[in-house]
Amino acid sequence: MDKMIELQVLEGRYGIVRLDGDAAIPTWADGAGFVSITRNGDELSITCRVERIPAGVRADLDWVCLRFVGPFAFGETGIVLSVVKPLSENGLGVFLVSTFDGDCLLLKSEDLEAGKRLLVAAGHTVTG
Repeated sequence: MDKMIELQVLEGRYGIVRLDGDAAIPTWADGAGFVSITRNGDELSITCRVERIPAGVRADLDWVCLRFVGPFAFGETGIVLSVVKPLSENGLGVFLVSTFDGDCLLLKSEDLEAGKRLLVAAGHTVTG
């Protein structure tokens, strides 16, 4: 049986920024709302509210963030799959970020209503 997850739509719109792998973490990255900063050697990716992203920075804009209401144990399986599967099977792309206690899934804002319908039909709860 698939996991039934509560997801909370966070306030605001988000952007996903790509900087060079050796770039310093910019001061504009931190602030209110969901923030993720990830470096993998080749790139520095920053996810934050769009109003903080300066013009001219390489970014994919207009995402909404759905927070998995947890916490979830590291070894607990099927959490992400149960949420991503109905979205993916219906052609919606996602951007996923994991935190210590849970996960955040970003959908393009134009896909939010369809995504909410698909998630509820799959047995999940979507609030906010």
